[in-house]
Amino acid sequence: MPAPTTELEPIEPQSLKKLSLKSLKRALDLFSPVHGQFAPPDAEAKKVRLSHKMKVAFGGVEPVSQPPRQPDRSNEQAGTSNALALTGPEGSKSVQKGVTENALVVGPTFQPKGLNSVGPSGKSTTIIPANGSSYERNYSTSALMERIPSRWPRPEWHAPWKNYRVIQGHLGWVRSVAFDPSNEWFCTGSADRTIKIWDVATGVLKLTLTGHIEQVRGLAVSNRHTYMFSAGDDKQVKCWDLEQNKVIRSYHGHLSGVYCLALHPTLDVLLTGGRDSVCRVWDIRTKMQIFALSGHDNTVCSVFTRPTDPQVVTGSHDTTIKFWDLRYGKTMTTLTHHKKSVRAMTLHPKENAFASASADNTKKFSLPKGEFCHNMLSQQKTIINAMAVNEDGVMVTGGDNGSIWFWDWKSGHSFQQSETIVQPGSLESEAGIYAACYDHTGSRLVTCEADKTIKMWKEDENATPETHPVNFKPPKEIRRF
Repeated sequence: MPAPTTELEPIEPQSLKKLSLKSLKRALDLFSPVHGQFAPPDAEAKKVRLSHKMKVAFGGVEPVSQPPRQPDRSNEQAGTSNALALTGPEGSKSVQKGVTENALVVGPTFQPKGLNSVGPSGKSTTIIPANGSSYERNYSTSALMERIPSRWPRPEWHAPWKNYRVIQGHLGWVRSVAFDPSNEWFCTGSADRTIKIWDVATGVLKLTLTGHIEQVRGLAVSNRHTYMFSAGDDKQVKCWDLEQNKVIRSYHGHLSGVYCLALHPTLDVLLTGGRDSVCRVWDIRTKMQIFALSGHDNTVCSVFTRPTDPQVVTGSHDTTIKFWDLRYGKTMTTLTHHKKSVRAMTLHPKENAFASASADNTKKFSLPKGEFCHNMLSQQKTIINAMAVNEDGVMVTGGDNGSIWFWDWKSGHSFQQSETIVQPGSLESEAGIYAACYDHTGSRLVTCEADKTIKMWKEDENATPETHPVNFKPPKEIRRF
């Protein structure tokens, strides 16, 4: 007689998610009674896991066979070494003695001394770190990688600069400075509408010139003639004869204040840039405007010239730097690397390179094509109004907040970061630096400041590389912009 058939109970349909969560809960109940904590680490399991990782990562490396030793010790070495050798760069230091056989060898190949503990498979699981210290450290394959030296140039040592003279005499912000080609005197222009001439050696006032009716923003002294040129917020550009100490020419054409001024080194040509967004090229003798270099969208606040193309380079509040062809008065190249106004630029006296400063960064470019070299390695984080560089490769930048930073030109490393001291009676906010210029030897620096003073700086003679070491850390990456 057939057995009675029993009906199976219907199985409740469950989603895959619900089943997975159930399985997970069961696993947690089994293996982790305390849900809030991880299981304690097992040192033996970690060692086995790392041993397996080493075998997977370096299993393809052929073991180095042991070369025969001297005859008297040949019986001590019976067999070949199972060491995996990762050869280091040439000339690297030898690894310390006492390292055992069957170990992973870091650096140049060497002769093992004794036998290490061997695992069940006949292969060792011990790792000797690169520096020969105990293997209780955190094991990492990074210890086995060859270190690549940084390609970033190491900075040259420069003595720190110190302020050795403060000159007072102007009644307003000091906005511009220029040195005489003979290096005996320098001139400064101020918001008190005067130009003062000072003796370099003593800091004594030699002469005061009046003629502008607004602040004097730009100055240049010719090395071909006995002329000095000045530009100001009164839209005027003046040529002063230094034999008669009076204005002999005025150049009319700017529609607004003139902010910067430069003299061509080989031609009788003057360049001025201002708030009308135009850099104007003037013939010194005839007072004629040769070109109006238009193309910027905002104030032209910095300009310099060179004897070869590009002969004119301008920086503007529109964040761009433009190279100009002086033959045709046209733009050659536009550099758009900066994100803020380019208020200051400086040409290196020896190299075919220049630097430009903005509130976002200080950048170095090569000439004549204008390729971007690199950013300076730290940010001043202020508006930079003034910068200068000497033949020794010491670049200085002066900021609106009174910070004056000295840089190594080659590497972009800032080796000194100083704050100017406001004169008694001035506000703390009057600590801005508006102009900076080296003398023709590069051993003296003059800064013009918002507290109406002129400060002179020189290198500290007592400083040595031991007393002021270079604290340099090469960058991990080279930023393109």
